[in-house]
Amino acid sequence: MPEGILCNKQPIVTDEQLKLTLGDKGGKQYYAEMEQLEVDTDKLWATIQNTMKSRLKTWLNICARCGLCADSCFLYECNDRKPEQVPAAKIHATLGEIVKRKGKVDNAFMRRTMDIAWSWCTCCNRCGQFCPHGIDMGIMFSYLRGLLFSQGFVPWELKIGSGMHRVYKAQMDVTTEDWVDTCEWMADENCEEWPGLEIPVDKEDADIMYTLNAREAKHYPEDIAEAAILFHVAGENWTVPSEGWEQTSLTLFAGDWEGCKQNVLHVYDAIERLRPKRVVGTECGHAHRATVIEGPYWAGREDGQPPKPFIHYVEWLAEMLRTGRIKIDPEKRIKELVTLQDSCNYVRNQGLKNITREIVSYLVEPGYFVEMAPNKEYNYCCGGGGGFNGIGKYRPQRNIALLKKREQILDTGAKLVIAPCHNCWDAIRDLEEEYPMGIRWSFLKPLVIKMMIVPEHLKPKDEEGEEE
Repeated sequence: MPEGILCNKQPIVTDEQLKLTLGDKGGKQYYAEMEQLEVDTDKLWATIQNTMKSRLKTWLNICARCGLCADSCFLYECNDRKPEQVPAAKIHATLGEIVKRKGKVDNAFMRRTMDIAWSWCTCCNRCGQFCPHGIDMGIMFSYLRGLLFSQGFVPWELKIGSGMHRVYKAQMDVTTEDWVDTCEWMADENCEEWPGLEIPVDKEDADIMYTLNAREAKHYPEDIAEAAILFHVAGENWTVPSEGWEQTSLTLFAGDWEGCKQNVLHVYDAIERLRPKRVVGTECGHAHRATVIEGPYWAGREDGQPPKPFIHYVEWLAEMLRTGRIKIDPEKRIKELVTLQDSCNYVRNQGLKNITREIVSYLVEPGYFVEMAPNKEYNYCCGGGGGFNGIGKYRPQRNIALLKKREQILDTGAKLVIAPCHNCWDAIRDLEEEYPMGIRWSFLKPLVIKMMIVPEHLKPKDEEGEEE
């Protein structure tokens, strides 16, 4: 069977196909069809010839398989240091073999390669810091995922995630109407406690346009309210777009290159339409990487920059604390051991390590912040990045991958983990569920709201005009 009903070489582009694939609980039919999916070897080799640029070719050729990348990989360490888990071994056994065979590989090989590409690597890019030649296996695995996606060999959940973006312009089935209604709901829900609070939609020429993760609109609307409260207290002139508000990219995890471009263009179109002075993206690592770091290149922007300055939420929050537009009550600072999870995608890949620690310096009483070891750009992946968190087929492997982060957190003695990234937050939540150790985890927004000094004019008044 060359093409299945659910598992095939075409991306999901209709609501009908999306619902049909979603109805296959756990991907049972999908994976059964995958076992019969024929590899278009001619197309595979043609794709490699057309897309594999000199950098990847050079990396494959100059890799000496010296093994210096081994200890850089948390999956190698978590899986009993098996030789086949060494990053160099993983890429040569997969991408290297495809190139060596000029695309002449079979179904069994592609299914095995899919398993390695999504459960043996999170594309965290840590290995590239230790290779004497600067070879980055994370980038190579991202490329490999694209080849696999084009042939239909992609995990069921990520086929669906890619389809969600293409059909709904978001990683979840949140329509424009749903999104705008959620903004109105959150503003109404919080206006009594925060008089004058608004979530402006499609306001032109604002100082800030805010973009976020569709999970917030779908499952955690309080996060949208928290962002609004902090913009309100800081006195920001801000807005959200009715379309182009979704910053995340499951297409990035899936290897859906064309889908990645579409996602970015939705956001960039909103920027061009509303003309904000700058854009702030939510506490999400891969969303920032997809839209700000890699996004300009997918969108074909020659300057390598988004249409307007585009910063991560931690950069905006640090600026507000630094300038005093948001002030922290010293009496409310955290006075227990706390540690910080560095997100691979905006710490290792954009260098925002000191920004997050500047924020911590305002929130945590001196002497109570404990670094993980290693930390900053050398910190390990949370254990669930690159789509690993959401793939049921690989949940046992993901749970093993969490053990490195568990070890790091236990070594700090901290009971509170600040995790300004959705994937990290999810992984640490799951870590506590799988291997209970009595920890808590939090984004930055709720912590700041609990500790900040609210200006008198923003406090609610009782019926007689007195402060409550």
